[in-house]
Order: sequence, then C-alpha cells, then structure tokens
Amino acid sequence: MIEIKHHGAVNGVTGSCHELQVSDFGILIDCGLFQGQEKGAASSVTELAIDFPIDHIRALVVTHVHIDHVGRIPYLLAAGFDGPIVCSEPSAIMLPEILEDALKIGFTRDRALITRVLDRIRSKLVPLPYGQWHEVVSEGDAALKIRLQRAGHILGSAYVECEVHDGHRNERIVFSGDLGASHAPLLPEPLSPEKADRLIIESTYGDKNHEDRESRRYRLKSVLEHALEDGGTVLIPAFSIGRTQDLLYEIEALIAEFGETEILQSSAEGSSGPLRWQDLEIVVDSPLAAEFTRIYRDLKPFWDDEARELASAGRHPLSFEQLTVINSHEDHLNAVEYLARTHRPCVVIAGSGMCAGGRVVNYLKAMLGDVRNDVVFVGYQAAGTPGRDILTYGPRGGWVELDGERYGISARVHTVGGYSAHAGQDDLLRFIAGIPETPAEIRVVHGDSGAKRAFKLALEAMAPDSDILIPVG
Repeated sequence: MIEIKHHGAVNGVTGSCHELQVSDFGILIDCGLFQGQEKGAASSVTELAIDFPIDHIRALVVTHVHIDHVGRIPYLLAAGFDGPIVCSEPSAIMLPEILEDALKIGFTRDRALITRVLDRIRSKLVPLPYGQWHEVVSEGDAALKIRLQRAGHILGSAYVECEVHDGHRNERIVFSGDLGASHAPLLPEPLSPEKADRLIIESTYGDKNHEDRESRRYRLKSVLEHALEDGGTVLIPAFSIGRTQDLLYEIEALIAEFGETEILQSSAEGSSGPLRWQDLEIVVDSPLAAEFTRIYRDLKPFWDDEARELASAGRHPLSFEQLTVINSHEDHLNAVEYLARTHRPCVVIAGSGMCAGGRVVNYLKAMLGDVRNDVVFVGYQAAGTPGRDILTYGPRGGWVELDGERYGISARVHTVGGYSAHAGQDDLLRFIAGIPETPAEIRVVHGDSGAKRAFKLALEAMAPDSDILIPVG
C-alpha cells in the first residue's frame, strides 16, 4: 500500500502538511500553521493539536522554514512524535530561529519551556545536502528514501523526491513544497526532477504570472522615486525570510545604479530641494528579519552565481550604507513617530507579511491616512488578513480594521507581484514540462480554489494523459 494523505494546504494556501504512507509506516512532508480565514477557530492550543494519527510516522521532512510549513512542529512533538526532522542544511540553521519566534508569539512566554522545546527540535534535526539520497526506513518488503533538491523559494527551500518500494511495486513520488519564481534574486531557479510517477504541486499563483524582472524593477523604482519626491514613507510588509532579503538585494542594485541621480522634491512643507537616490534611507524594522538577513549573508555558498559575483566584486547587497536595522521596541516606536511627522524619504520593511501582527501594524496605523505614503505588497495576501483588505479596499479609498479599530486608507497601494517567492503559472508548467516522462498523477494543492481550478485546466491542456486531481481536506 502506497497512500498519500493531506492534512493541510488543500482547502487553501496555508497549513501545509502531507503524509506519504508506505505499508505500515509513513512520513510527513511539512507541518505548518493555518493563517487568515483558513485558521478559522484553530487558534487555541487545544484546537491546534494534531488531529490525525501519528504513531506510524517515522520522520518529518521540512521543505522550508516559513511558518505555514513548520509552525505546528511543537504541537507535533507534544502529540508524541519522536522521529527525525529532515531538512536542507540552511533550513537546519534557520528552523530553530523561526520556531523560537513562533513559540513566543503563540505557544508560551515561558523562557525555560521554549528552550526545552528548541533543544529537543535541534536534537532531532538531520541536515541533508541537496541531491543526496537518504534512507528513512526499510522494513521487510517496504522501503522509503528521500532526496532534497533546490526549490528556489527561500534560502534552504527544497522539493522532496521520495523513492518508494512496497513489495514488487516501485514508485517515485515528488512533493514540490513551494517553488520559486524564475529569475528571483539571490537563489538559483529550481530544476525539474528526473522522474515523478506522482507529483504533488503547489498552486499559489496557478492562475497568473508574475512581472518579469525588469518590469518589477521599474515599478519598484517608480514607487521609491515617489517617496523621494513627496518626502513620504514606503511601507513594505514583508516576510522575515526570503522577501526581505530579495528586496534589499534589488534596492541596493537601484541605489548602486542611480545613486547620484537627483530627484526634485515637491513643494510640500519640510522639503529640502533635490535629493539623490543615495539619500534614500532603508529601514528593516524586524529583529527576526535582521537575524535571517545575517544568516543569508553567512550562507553565500547557497546564493546564485550573480549574487556571489557581486559579493566578490566588493558589493554588499544585504549590508549597505543606506541600510538601518531597528531592534528595540523603543527605537521602533520612535521611528514610527518620527517618520509620521517628518518629510524624510524612507523605505520601511517590516513584518508581518500579511499585516496580521508585528511592527508593520504600528506603521500602518500612523501612515495609512497620509497621501504622501505608499504601501507596497510583494507577497501573497491570504483572505481574512488585513493585508488582503488593504489590497482590496485601499485603491477605493476604503478602510481596514487594525487591532479592532478602523483606519482610512489615503496612502497609495501597490502590488509588485514579481517579488513573490512563489512560482507563477508558467513557472509551474515549465517545472512539470521539464520532467522527462509526464507524471501519471498530478495533485494540485496549496492554492485558493480559483487558482487551483485555473491551474488544473492548464495542466489538462498540457498533460492530457495525466490524472489531474484537486484533493479536499
């Protein structure tokens, strides 16, 4: 018996958790939190408990460390899981960091308990190099081994190849995890697997394509110029891992290219005449994002060729002169107050990426009502999050509810989709087309219903002989 079960990211985008069962044992691929409307009532410790059998689960395989893929790991341990946690080498470094933050926010403030949980997680980590087979279990006539390949989503991200043997049956099953967009900064584009009898693939953007790199770069440049002209603040709600580092890389490149170029400010009160690109201050207001940016810098061997060549030439794409990092809460509050009342052009990158909490909320409360300011979304906004509401109602001059209060939206709202860490429809189709023999079965997961339906139609046209399924939870 070889069976695939889905415990998350099938009725939406978040909560990724899939099971591969072979004979009497199985493995989990990810164990993530639900977010936005998808979490529903599942927000208390009791309701977050693992609600499926795990006695037969021998290992957890982590595709990457975003919280919607790893956030339920503490609850998995609490439910009795005692197996290894297999992940890439960069993910093994980052996983305890992201879970420490998640534990403090949603699990407990007990420092001693957090330390015990993290120590237990660290003891279970099995860092696996890309491209290397790893035997998970072999019992009687049944065996399972896995191999991780670069997914290009965030540093350390991987798709999972599973080589399964059960009696006289052999099968290669591939779980995509989250795949990266083509031509993303810092990371190589994923290569297609050499074989996949069955493929479980994400569809976050299964219904659309992203802007190409030059188009998105031009749009980002245009938004930043608006900040220079009007003396406003550009707020970018960004995930601590991946998006923040991609943005810093691209902004550094713009400053390097246009640094001496002057932009005439408007006649608004407080303006001081022409400013240059190199006068634009970039603020990362997130201790977690700052820590992961440091980890990214330390893991240069996993960067793509372009990024490594820049570093070798003396450029510092993740640590440059105009960059300021804010750590303390007091400094954060002072920065919000200062930028709200002055006309100093600034870009603030702050979490959380969907505006559902974190420091970006204070900036939004103080700045959404000012036309000088801009809000730029560079990642997916789940239904039910403030980010989705700002994106939907902001262009109409609407309002958003933050911490129980309504805030009018006068700031300009933008989407620069090319900076999404997720593959677009063409990227996903190209990933599948690159498999030498089309999978007999393709399961479409990790997407809103419309995105999954659109992607299924595209797959049926491209792979008419494959069985295309949309699982339900």
